[in-house]
Amino acid sequence: MKIAINTRLMISGKLDGIGWFTYHTTRHLSTKYPEVEFIFIFDRPWNQEFIHNENVKAVSIGPPARHPFLYYLWYEHSIPRLIRQIKPDLLVHPDGFACLGLDIPQVSVIHDLNFEHFPADLPFMYRWYYRKYFPKFASKSKRIATVSEYSKQDMVNTYGVSGSKIDVVYNGVNEVYQPLDINSIDETRKSISEGKPYFLFVGSLHPRKNIAKMLRAFDLFCDHHGNTHKFVIVGEKKWWTQEIRITYEQMKHSSEVIFTGRMSIDELKNACGAAFCMLYVSVFEGFGVPIIEAMRCGVPVITSNTTSMPEVSGGAALLADPADADDICEKMLELAGDNDLQESMKQKGIARAGEFSWERTTGLLWDSMMKAL
Repeated sequence: MKIAINTRLMISGKLDGIGWFTYHTTRHLSTKYPEVEFIFIFDRPWNQEFIHNENVKAVSIGPPARHPFLYYLWYEHSIPRLIRQIKPDLLVHPDGFACLGLDIPQVSVIHDLNFEHFPADLPFMYRWYYRKYFPKFASKSKRIATVSEYSKQDMVNTYGVSGSKIDVVYNGVNEVYQPLDINSIDETRKSISEGKPYFLFVGSLHPRKNIAKMLRAFDLFCDHHGNTHKFVIVGEKKWWTQEIRITYEQMKHSSEVIFTGRMSIDELKNACGAAFCMLYVSVFEGFGVPIIEAMRCGVPVITSNTTSMPEVSGGAALLADPADADDICEKMLELAGDNDLQESMKQKGIARAGEFSWERTTGLLWDSMMKAL
């Protein structure tokens, strides 16, 4: 059997959510099924670190697909030309796209439909492209995989896709995330937060990540609890909006907020493991991987009471209304003032995180791929 996988988002040193999904699932697939020939399709020169096993062949075809015009060229011209040459049995797209002009079975992993619900968060050309073509991708794909029951139902409701065509595969969690010993926690806090316990957010500073509301909630927390904690925000300021800027500038306790920028995985696992709490109160998520990463570290989580987050946290997190800074603050104060609650949430979180693994994700994804065949 020959399976082609679109791996354009596996970029060395720049893996994000879908890039990590692609990395872990391709690694497990090529290891578990050595009899299968896998062809990884990159849109630029690849790094050998992504070629996990001898049954993997890498191919690079241009143009680098990083803009809607280039998306169209890559998916409707470059990939089809390659597919007609290599003749695989199946084509898999971990990024949710599909090739509309191909007749071979395709599986698209559509992680969420955030662009349908919050189109204003994206530049015009990107939202136009996504909203025009993703319904076509969903229709064209033989099977669709997604990462939560919420996202599955969202596609049923938004695109009219039959639920019987959609397989929930969930996300896994990187095994490097582990509880830290007390000395490691102290050392990490000294290097990040002047030794203070801290609330942690990890992700892009995108409007739907709700940074402004979390900043307001933290300011209120400091009003009630004093400057006992820091708020550490890990992520690039790519989407640094006027709302975030104004909120930050108007904070009374802005000196207690730390922006670290992007971290390496080694830095991030320590930052996560040393946190007092993962504060991840997004407006919208298809899954929310940092929730499970923190739980795996034995770190309590405060997350949103909407979209996929109650499903993913599974009763092991405190839930807050993402539209209400007072409610977020209330949950922060509740956690900070109750040592028994902190310990209970740590244990519940570790148990919940144990239900997610990349091995499980890959097995479910393989089942979806076989259904497509």
